[in-house]
Amino acid sequence: MAASLSDYRAALGTPGAAAPVLASAIGRFPIAMHSLATLLYVREAEGSYALAGAVSAALLVGTAAGTVLQGRMLDRLGPTRPMLVLAAVYAVAVAGLIGCVEAAVPPVLTAGVAVLTGLATPAIEGSSRALWSDLVPAGPRREAAYTYEAISLETFFILGPALAAVLVVATPWPGTALVVAASAELLGTTWFVLTRAARRRSARIRAERAAGVPTGESGLLGVFRRLGLRTVALAAFGFGLVAGTAEVGVFAAAEFAGAPAAGGILLSLWSVMSVAAGVVYGLRPWPRPLHLRLPVLLGGFGLLVAATGLVAPLGSLLLLGVVMMAAGAFITPQVTAHSLGVELTAPPEAATEAFNWTVMAAIVGVSAGQAVSGSVIELVGPAGFAAGGFLGVLVAVLLWLRRGTVAAVAPPVASLA
Repeated sequence: MAASLSDYRAALGTPGAAAPVLASAIGRFPIAMHSLATLLYVREAEGSYALAGAVSAALLVGTAAGTVLQGRMLDRLGPTRPMLVLAAVYAVAVAGLIGCVEAAVPPVLTAGVAVLTGLATPAIEGSSRALWSDLVPAGPRREAAYTYEAISLETFFILGPALAAVLVVATPWPGTALVVAASAELLGTTWFVLTRAARRRSARIRAERAAGVPTGESGLLGVFRRLGLRTVALAAFGFGLVAGTAEVGVFAAAEFAGAPAAGGILLSLWSVMSVAAGVVYGLRPWPRPLHLRLPVLLGGFGLLVAATGLVAPLGSLLLLGVVMMAAGAFITPQVTAHSLGVELTAPPEAATEAFNWTVMAAIVGVSAGQAVSGSVIELVGPAGFAAGGFLGVLVAVLLWLRRGTVAAVAPPVASLA
């Protein structure tokens, strides 16, 4: 199934969609800015990429765990009340994290507060994606809505870190970027959950629960017990692993080339290519079968990011930018595929939890990529982030071996034409 440009316009112009779309855009913008802002903040305060990577990774681990726990809760209670409580707790936790960095407390304590901050971070991404099932019918319009979610999310994955880098360099206090990220998270989340569409979804979920309608799957793993969803989550993990590696590596490469501020510009180029490629790819996706699309897109992404790392020691920002833009073309198509994979492999009543499993997998991947690349770069220089690209290729091989778990629940290819 391919979405046309008219489907994009129809989906975004759906009555009741404007407010949650704008609110979620603000709330989701810091999804990658938050971790990198923390990394750069700690790097400036402590002078160590390894320590900064560890604290950022701790934040992302907490966010990953919180994302899944929140997803299950939101499928049962709706987004409004739980996320308002989480927003308040998150505000206190961020203040505590900043206090730890400013007071130069032991790294273990800072990392612990970072985990708590991540746990309390409102998981607005899954709620935003799940709300489209209430706003538009299944078919091309919903696929266009999911593609919009992917385009916007991946734009935020690129522009957010770029803004974080600019704020760290251009403002007198390196913690400014973290404060901006937290403020956007709080404003966007609060506005989103108070929109009419979100409140209606909450009321419907509560009514269904009172009537005994199933609201999800039980057990520790919940909907993650489904093999197809695990494969989609593996794809999201591989994507995050490669992207997280590149986020740290590009700044090291720019610093090696003598232009530290260029890292943000290069990530912006990634964003431009991601958006353009995402729209074009949505018109005619390839490979058409989703079970083949997941490993092929990740494999291509990993190879191009590895190539970016290999050209980094040459010190040419132009060459680095060209290869990065080529890699950026693989970003949005992957995340759109993840969203479609969730709809294919999980039941509608567990949509938020299922999508949050993929978000968690991506966050864990980003966390691992940042931590690994930070350590490897300190050992071998900017070329170290090529390792993340090759690890992504290995994950793509695993996806290829598991492709049957998605193919088993996919409709015939002919029905997608």
